[in-house]
Amino acid sequence: MTYQAQYEKSIQQPELFWAEKAADIPWYTKPSQILGKDEFGTDRWFIDGELNTCYAAVDYHVENGRGDQIAVYYDSPVTGVKKSITYKELQTEIATFAGGLAAKGVGKGDRVIIYMPMVSEALVAMLACARLGAVHSVVFGGFAPHELAVRIDDAKPKAIISASCGIEIQKVIPYKAMLDKAIELAEHKPDFCVLLQRPQEKAELIEGRDYDWQSLVAGAEPVDCVSVKATDPLYILYTSGTTGKPKGVVRDNGGHAVALKYSMKAIYDMNPGEVFMAASDVGWVVGHSYIVYAPLLAGCTTVVYEGKPVRTPDCGAFWRLIEEYKIKAFFTAPTAFRAVKKEDPDGLLLKNYDISSMKNLFLAGERLDPPTFHWLQELVGVPVVDHWWQTETGWAIASNQMGIEPRPAKAGSATVPTPGFDVQILDNKGNQMPAGEQGSVCIKLPMPPGCLATVYGDPQRFQSSYLSTFDGYYLTGDGGYIDEDGYVFIMGRTDDVINVAGHRLSTGEMEEIIASHDGVAECTVIGINDELKGQLPVGLVITKDGYEGDDATLEAELAALVRKEIGAIACYKQTIVVDRLPKTRSGKILRGILRSIADGKSYQVPSTIDDPASLPEIESVMADHNIGVAGKAV
Repeated sequence: MTYQAQYEKSIQQPELFWAEKAADIPWYTKPSQILGKDEFGTDRWFIDGELNTCYAAVDYHVENGRGDQIAVYYDSPVTGVKKSITYKELQTEIATFAGGLAAKGVGKGDRVIIYMPMVSEALVAMLACARLGAVHSVVFGGFAPHELAVRIDDAKPKAIISASCGIEIQKVIPYKAMLDKAIELAEHKPDFCVLLQRPQEKAELIEGRDYDWQSLVAGAEPVDCVSVKATDPLYILYTSGTTGKPKGVVRDNGGHAVALKYSMKAIYDMNPGEVFMAASDVGWVVGHSYIVYAPLLAGCTTVVYEGKPVRTPDCGAFWRLIEEYKIKAFFTAPTAFRAVKKEDPDGLLLKNYDISSMKNLFLAGERLDPPTFHWLQELVGVPVVDHWWQTETGWAIASNQMGIEPRPAKAGSATVPTPGFDVQILDNKGNQMPAGEQGSVCIKLPMPPGCLATVYGDPQRFQSSYLSTFDGYYLTGDGGYIDEDGYVFIMGRTDDVINVAGHRLSTGEMEEIIASHDGVAECTVIGINDELKGQLPVGLVITKDGYEGDDATLEAELAALVRKEIGAIACYKQTIVVDRLPKTRSGKILRGILRSIADGKSYQVPSTIDDPASLPEIESVMADHNIGVAGKAV
């Protein structure tokens, strides 16, 4: 079927479309009711189906002749350790660890927090929970104790699985002290903890509460997979909320398995036995979906990488991985390649590697700016595919479906809606916007399988956060437009639209223009309060290594660029050169906090921040430019 035929069928006959896709999953009880509603009136998929996600991802492949195929490549340049794990070996590890958890009382419906670095045991822990019907909640390894405590109190886990340490570039990060502090701070106390002892840092165990991973599995009996309902939760993943309290996104078992397996072929053009790599972390949704579950559900080989795009040991790390593991599809965030581009703007290190195995390069997690898109397209010689999705959806809302019908790329666009997602652009009254006009990006209900079922413990928050703004629609919180060819352009969060003298302007559009300057490695544009015009745009820019121009010249050149591309209406004049921008660990720039600093408002440091020290630096630099004084531009 062509893309258009698949898409139309998914929108006009969603139950028939998804019933066909569900046939690709090994169910214990095949669903007869494809779509229904729960007690809160929320759409739910495959209501009477039963399965086990671990069985579908691991045991099923062993039973069908893939036992000796590599399931996981683990590659850790920060420790020098590499290993390959077959599907049969992975099955044994998971079943045994699950047996150890079961012997301590973990069972169906229990919550288990996983607080681990990027090691293969993190996958084992996640899949062992799925095997038991327990609900895992992965918290990014190294999160501050307070933030971990908040999640402990919300999820109320029976157990916490962790490691003695994580390892960054030339730095060991002890986890145990943070874990102990978090448990001390939390009102809820887990029954027990399991610690993976790493040679770089041994942790002291608390007798009666803490158990060594190796000791636990040494005396454990392997256990079989537990049958669960399709609508039973597989995991909780916390995402930042506007109130400061994180939202626990709940993912079910059935819809998740069906959607992710479908996506591996439809979007990523992956077949069983081929190698897929997502350069992310299991603490994020990309890690859940495309390091752990989707590749294994599809019978592929996944790569677990404990390293960075640069300095482990250099910015040729990604090229080395592609060559060494013969990766067919590589997936990471644009910020990772901007870091590579900053250190190697001409891509010279690529010449040292053979990346001919790679057929497609995928980017998501933030908007792929056109300069980075063009740089990559010229460099790698394969399709560079931007796609757009959210923690809440679990897979791509808009994408170029490389396994169905690849389309010509348009810089700045995530291409077209993925089958199942009825994407519409609405004005503030809920009316559809004409092609090319910006508005609020929404998804008409029902959402396809794989999307969040609710907010953990707070179904009312699920309704108020996502479903109450426009009746019959899911609110993505992003602004954008759909052009006359049906291509979706995401211009940033709806609060990234600034109002300059009554004119609504996209900061994303300005960022595109600024990033096209030869001296700019990375940038963001924020709107700051102005008594005369309401708001004015200000650019924060990181220059490329080796750029020799002075700041005043750069500021003048960027102002001229924006004036040329948008017009004097943009009123873009001020550029501030900075050493770094505050980001989340997944690479998103914290624009909301930058706006608060610029407007002299107080702000809360989010749990997801990668480098808290970047904030006082930004405050100081802005103050030097008379920004953040009395909350207005001077």
